[in-house]
Amino acid sequence: MAKIFLYDTTLRDGTQGEGVSLTVDDKLRVLKRLDKLGIHYAEGGWPGSNPKDIEFFQRAGDLQLQQLRLTAFGSTRRASLVVEDDPNLAAILESGVKAAAIFGKTWDLHVREALRTTLEENLHMIYDSISYLKSHGLEVIYDAEHFFDGYRANPQYALETVRQAARAGADSISLCDTCGGTMPWVVEELVTMLRGEISTPLAIHAHNDSGLAVANSLSAVRAGATGVQGTINGYGERNGNADLCVIIPNLMLKLDKTVISKEQLASLTQVSRYVQELANQNPDPRQPYVGASAFAHKGGIHVSAILKHPQTYEHIEPELVGNERRVLVSELAGISNIIYKAQEFNLELDRNSPVTKKLVSQIKELEHTGYQFEGADGTFELLLRKALGQISPLFVLEGFRLITEKREDNGDPISEATIKLRVGESRVHTAAEGDGPVNALDNALRKALETFYPQLEGIKLSDYKVRVIDEKSGTAAKVRVLIQSKDEKRSWGTVGVSTNIIEASWRALVDSLEYGILCRGEEGKESK
Repeated sequence: MAKIFLYDTTLRDGTQGEGVSLTVDDKLRVLKRLDKLGIHYAEGGWPGSNPKDIEFFQRAGDLQLQQLRLTAFGSTRRASLVVEDDPNLAAILESGVKAAAIFGKTWDLHVREALRTTLEENLHMIYDSISYLKSHGLEVIYDAEHFFDGYRANPQYALETVRQAARAGADSISLCDTCGGTMPWVVEELVTMLRGEISTPLAIHAHNDSGLAVANSLSAVRAGATGVQGTINGYGERNGNADLCVIIPNLMLKLDKTVISKEQLASLTQVSRYVQELANQNPDPRQPYVGASAFAHKGGIHVSAILKHPQTYEHIEPELVGNERRVLVSELAGISNIIYKAQEFNLELDRNSPVTKKLVSQIKELEHTGYQFEGADGTFELLLRKALGQISPLFVLEGFRLITEKREDNGDPISEATIKLRVGESRVHTAAEGDGPVNALDNALRKALETFYPQLEGIKLSDYKVRVIDEKSGTAAKVRVLIQSKDEKRSWGTVGVSTNIIEASWRALVDSLEYGILCRGEEGKESK
């Protein structure tokens, strides 16, 4: 089977989508998850273009990635500069990456109107930029921007830009359907033609303006492209980019291509939902393969048939991509998924035990009320361990009170939390201030517990997100709070749901500290 290389641009192109935003910590977490998924290249951003990307590349250099090659993005040199003086290319070299993707103009319209230079100079810009980066030891992916539009307007010039990239030593050339308006049969025809023109490996970078980004990507592979660019969940500018969560299973299960391992494919749904949570995006339940409704069946003939044999109304087994089958009238319990997840935590669950069946019902009920455990492994593991009787609550809450006071028109509000709780036979009453009500609660709770649980030292709250679950309820809507915490060795997510944002935050906060103490306590046992 032919090997296809995956190039993810969620961290750059994906964040250009309307409403999509990732912090530096978010980007680093996504990068590690992409590495675990088996993605071959991930585009981190445009070094030097903004403070966020500068910090990202500085911190990403410290990560121990297993196979993923972090890639910096940029453009060919400016028309007015010699290549050695171009700040964009200098920033790529300074970022410390071993691979770079640079785009150049293929469409003569863009050369004249956007760059305001000559067609000949644009060819020099392509050659100079690629050869310069190659001379510094970088792997170079050349993005032929607007290739399909450029070829339609001026075939000979578009071909010459690609030939120039090949002469300069580009390691691969990605043909970009930048406006997303090309038909699949045109993509297949032009990729086939180019394979006869140059020996450089070809890739495809498709946008979804015509709803054909996935189809165009698959057409390119059928014609001989060995690389596919895209984003998780198809995030990207306008209508988005090609969705890797759809492309990957199609390549593996429909075209019989070698892409990632079967075990990695089975984590695809988790990855999709993890990125959704971090990007604070509402999931699309009808997203192929990984959407919540992708294998959902409702009433009548369909349900009757699916219970007799799943293949009657399913094109693949949902477990292949980490999803699950659901019958919407009488929900089928996902015991296998829970047992699989428990094994990740080194926990043994008996499929037929009353505890397991009760746990399945509990999880389904929690999901019904708004909980989601993708991105909240800490809460999920605590749920399992409590059901198995392995852990007890850290404390018994007697009550807490929050006061937020604004003393001046131009001053920031001050929040203070007072907490009463019992730890064993000891009763604790303490208070603390914070930058906001959640921060004040966090400070007060730590202050109350630190004497009893010294493991709290080193545990930090690193991120806090709120999502309104049922927007139509207005100010009475339920909210889901996702908290990300970390210590010196790991990070974990916890979740809380309530119609009261403080209560939802409290639940996620307690889980975050409880999980951190659990993990650090087990480390202490192992060291002894």
